[in-house]
Amino acid sequence: MSPAASTDHTIRTITVDGRKYNVVLRVGYDGVEYVGRLRFTDASSPDLTFQDHGSIPGASMLETVRKAKEFAPKEIEQRLHRALSEKRRFNKLRDATDDMINTIKYLNRLAIDIKKGRLDQDGGKQELENVQNQLLEIVRTFRHHAGVEDHPQAKRTPRSAKRKTLS
Repeated sequence: MSPAASTDHTIRTITVDGRKYNVVLRVGYDGVEYVGRLRFTDASSPDLTFQDHGSIPGASMLETVRKAKEFAPKEIEQRLHRALSEKRRFNKLRDATDDMINTIKYLNRLAIDIKKGRLDQDGGKQELENVQNQLLEIVRTFRHHAGVEDHPQAKRTPRSAKRKTLS
């Protein structure tokens, strides 16, 4: 796996306010450490995913996944509520933008490593070309995601639903 790539790891399934969510940790390497972010997918709407903006760092991918799996159910629920309260409405475009930024960071690290002689010139050039192709693929997805709002349900959190029934 190239450091620019991210991988998804199933953490568990939780039920909050009568809704089931599949919890997945997306882990990427930022050049210093592995960083994971929890993603929550409503089991009844698989196209609808909410990402917690809090990160879970680790020295290795396995450590990052272990930390996420050790979260108490209450902590996972709090992170779900935080993810659901996110105000962004264009999450697929945001995900593609995040992928592009992470890939650009990797491209920069790669170029620096080649210049400083830490990477083989020929292998480095090939990897630069691969990363460039990854960036072009990411950019091609932007037009499909631009202006497309998430499911209307994304605008309401379970907490706000509770407040509406209490008033």
